[in-house]
Amino acid sequence: MAATEAPRQYVPLTCHGHSRPVPHLSFSPLEKDDSYYLISACKDGNPMLRDGQTGDWIGTFIGHKGAVWQARLSPDAATAATASADFTAKIWDTHTGELLYTLQHDHIVRAVVYSPNNSDLVATGGMEKKLRIFDLAEMNPKSATDAASNGTNADTAVVSSTIPASMGFEIGAGVHTASIKFVVWTKDPRILITASDNTLRWFDVPTRSVVKQEVLDGEIGSCEFCTLAPDYTSKTDIGGGLPVLAVAAGKSIYFWGGPRAMDELKRSKMGYKVASVALDPKGRKIVVGEDIPATWARVYRWDDDTEIDIHKGHHGPVWSVAFSPDGKLYATGSEDGTIKMWKNCEGFYGLWRGGAGGATERNAE
Repeated sequence: MAATEAPRQYVPLTCHGHSRPVPHLSFSPLEKDDSYYLISACKDGNPMLRDGQTGDWIGTFIGHKGAVWQARLSPDAATAATASADFTAKIWDTHTGELLYTLQHDHIVRAVVYSPNNSDLVATGGMEKKLRIFDLAEMNPKSATDAASNGTNADTAVVSSTIPASMGFEIGAGVHTASIKFVVWTKDPRILITASDNTLRWFDVPTRSVVKQEVLDGEIGSCEFCTLAPDYTSKTDIGGGLPVLAVAAGKSIYFWGGPRAMDELKRSKMGYKVASVALDPKGRKIVVGEDIPATWARVYRWDDDTEIDIHKGHHGPVWSVAFSPDGKLYATGSEDGTIKMWKNCEGFYGLWRGGAGGATERNAE
């Protein structure tokens, strides 16, 4: 029986270009033509934008003076946000690569996230132990506005502006006792979730207070929303078509659903320390990145926790895992400085020819 089975996995696409570990990567929402983008953070200080289907390099955002811990694309994919050890979060124009805003903090910024339905709202967190929201629409410099309305001079007229952290709207002052490593903005825009040390906290923005708290198995390694584009979701998906919060902490993985991501769906104890986790809600599978000293990504069935695949391509811990907005591939970012993209569908897709093993490594340089 086993001899007649098709190979379980396709050869991954490997994206080179970074010179240091890749602690975080994320995809954009799906564009109108079904295209999408991938952005990666790197400790070399140079976040990169890529074609999400092929991994081909589009551009590098130049300007940080320290390691970049997180990178995300806005809901309209027009801007990118990065969080850095240089005490700043930066907002970039994804079409020109130009810096639009510097959010100046007083310590290392570990986390940055956009509101799910407003590309002008950004939340940050980090070593200051403070959760802040910034409304970029209120801080739009005239030069940038003028440039946006003047297509011929836009490239030269944009002047970035520096915004002090004091202009941010602080939520839950004094609550955090350790660095904020992740911030998640739920489908209900009034609820923000932070991951700090081993604790998840749900904050109500209008009252700035904690409305739910969960202490997990160990220090949180990843805390991300897993969601497909609206055209690809259905009520039969895990989470009923709503985003699912996936968290890796200690030797356990956790999942929450609902409009505020407050309803626990599942938790599983693993036999090893986990660094990252992501969920394919339609294909009902979980991808788990191993922490030090391991280097593998393992794939499990949601319904019975059966291990169905092992990805052995990386040479360091897998710090980040993310599914594309159409669910047809997922990407892993590693301590080894590479990004690998793994096919998650049948037939032709992106650079894959259709049959298992039908792809070769790609260099993104």
